[in-house]
Amino acid sequence: MRKFWLLFAQATTIVLALLFVIHTLKPTLLPSVTRNGVVTLYQEEPPDTTGEVIGIGFSRAAKKVMPAVVNIYTTSEVKQPAHPFMDDPRFRFFFGDEFEEGVPQQNSSLGSGVIVSNDGYILTNHHVVESADQIEVALADGRKAKGHIIGTDPETDLAVIKIEAGDTLPAITFASAEAAHVGDIVLAIGNPFGVGQTVTMGIVSALKRNHLGLNTFENFIQTDAAINPGNSGGALVDAEGNLLGINSAIYSPNGGSLGIGFAIPVSTAKKVMEQIIQNGSVTRGWIGVAVQDMTPELAESFKLNDAQGVLISEIMRGSPADKAGIKPGDILIGIGDNTMIDSASMLEIISALPPGNPVALRLLRNQGEVVVQVKVGKRPKPKAQ
Repeated sequence: MRKFWLLFAQATTIVLALLFVIHTLKPTLLPSVTRNGVVTLYQEEPPDTTGEVIGIGFSRAAKKVMPAVVNIYTTSEVKQPAHPFMDDPRFRFFFGDEFEEGVPQQNSSLGSGVIVSNDGYILTNHHVVESADQIEVALADGRKAKGHIIGTDPETDLAVIKIEAGDTLPAITFASAEAAHVGDIVLAIGNPFGVGQTVTMGIVSALKRNHLGLNTFENFIQTDAAINPGNSGGALVDAEGNLLGINSAIYSPNGGSLGIGFAIPVSTAKKVMEQIIQNGSVTRGWIGVAVQDMTPELAESFKLNDAQGVLISEIMRGSPADKAGIKPGDILIGIGDNTMIDSASMLEIISALPPGNPVALRLLRNQGEVVVQVKVGKRPKPKAQ
């Protein structure tokens, strides 16, 4: 009996070893049992008949977006100042008119853009096309077309250009205004350093970044997806390939990516784009005040219980606020139904008001609350730098 059990154990071991080898090297030879109890042969995943390679990653999102992201090449002529020795006859004798004033020099730059409509409107950064004399747009399929500026908005660093490609163009799809969340995976697509269209991946690091000193109106999406020179104006998209923002700036002392990039959110970009396409420019509300955020120290000096609202530090002469009787030292705590949190929110709320309409401002003055009606004016255009 003992000999029989030894033979049985050895046979079982050999069978199990054979099954392991077959399962590892040739699993299709093994039977499997489905849920309904019918024995069938092992089946591999059926081949993809669409021709699309399916794998782990974000190739579908990239494939969806890349045709709608373009490369933008700009050139501009800059007149060189005359050499300080041009008035010296001996200098002119040796060098002639080589250093004469007015000799133009060609400056070139590159950036990216996003096709937002099938008829050729492209959204990009203001600084990409600023001062450009000529704009050339290279599509992802290799075609090239001349672009012309429809309008720009320096205060958000956005611009709209248009090309005539002769047929329907692939347009990007916009994500909802509140689609981005911290920790979401995102892709940045653009033309870094002019090497060609490139896709990088990261996450949303933070939302509503402001007080960076980059633009007048700041509400940036921060991401660690690699953004480098040439990516400006390109797309920041979610894992489904929907536009979350326009890549605009990076934090870097040497010009390379350090994992801190900033994109203008789609909510801001869409509003600016629609106004530029419709009117050629952006119109914003304005009341003509300079403000600063309240701090616990300021609140204590004004004998307030908490640091609420924003302190009005300056009134522009002849502005709507001046005409309404608002004074420096007033503390703005509300605009209409909106409670003031900080200077950034105040600027955003006022800029969204239509010029010519009255609005009620709630102020703290001499520790008492007053309500002042102000007729909203039109925000002046920023001075060219």
